[in-house]
Amino acid sequence: MSLNQTALSLALAGSLLASGAAMAADYPVKAIRMIVPYSAGGGADNAARIIAKSLGDTLKQPIVIENKAGASGSIGATQVARATADGYTLLYDASSFSINPVLRKLPYEPLKDFVPVSKVVSSPYLMVVPENSPYNSVQSYVDAAKAAPGKLTFASYGIGSPVHIVGELLKQETGINIVHVPYKGGAPALVDVMSGVVDTYFANAASAMSYIRGKKLKALASTAAKRGDDLPDVPTMAEQGVKMDVSEWNGIFAPAGTPEPVIKKLSEAIATALKDPQTIQQLNNLGMQVEGTSPEAFRTFISNELTRWGDVAQKNNIKLD
Repeated sequence: MSLNQTALSLALAGSLLASGAAMAADYPVKAIRMIVPYSAGGGADNAARIIAKSLGDTLKQPIVIENKAGASGSIGATQVARATADGYTLLYDASSFSINPVLRKLPYEPLKDFVPVSKVVSSPYLMVVPENSPYNSVQSYVDAAKAAPGKLTFASYGIGSPVHIVGELLKQETGINIVHVPYKGGAPALVDVMSGVVDTYFANAASAMSYIRGKKLKALASTAAKRGDDLPDVPTMAEQGVKMDVSEWNGIFAPAGTPEPVIKKLSEAIATALKDPQTIQQLNNLGMQVEGTSPEAFRTFISNELTRWGDVAQKNNIKLD
């Protein structure tokens, strides 16, 4: 490269940085679209609306939620990946974001076409069984599964869903042979677990809490690293000898190319919004714990998740395409 070309490149880079900084200084000057790639009324959608309200108050502009459900979240994600990278279209996604790429052929790459802005909340999965189930611990379930290979079952809300993958992780860590029973949603799966049609299910805390308190489900374990404040008597999987530290998570992403000063302003605003006591309480009521990570920490987390779930999919021969 000649000296003139080098000078031109440096000038262009400087111009882009300056324009990005200028954009961030005024950002946002209008409403921000936040695409939730799941149906309205679900766990991610409910959390997104709580966070959007607090974030909008912080940024002094409305955050408009748009639900674009389909293909385990990849339809909405694709729309954001193709959006203008100006900070006015964001993606509010969940654990499927790091599972879809290892199972499906997608029109985007998670860490190439998106900028991770912040992991905002997390929630453990709870291994639940019917209240009248003979199993009172993970070990009792594992022992029964080993005594009758291929007889016990676990539900999920679809092949390749996070809940399915967690069930496969249980099989991998314990060496048991249990049968996967996929449903078209979490609600029918929970109904059949409560009625004893299926033996167990890894429900997120938000969906299972009321049934556990109502004595319709029994929680054998939490998949989180430590016991939850809402269910202090429910031991973790690790406490019961099963290596597992998995949580359902939600996070906010921007299209690749969004100016770094805009990402920084968004990240700081999200951190502020997540410190609001009312927001924290509302999210806790959904069984979710506030996170609020930096963009760098969130990128590292996504990279690690892609590696982990890719390994689980390969070892258990899980393929969708």
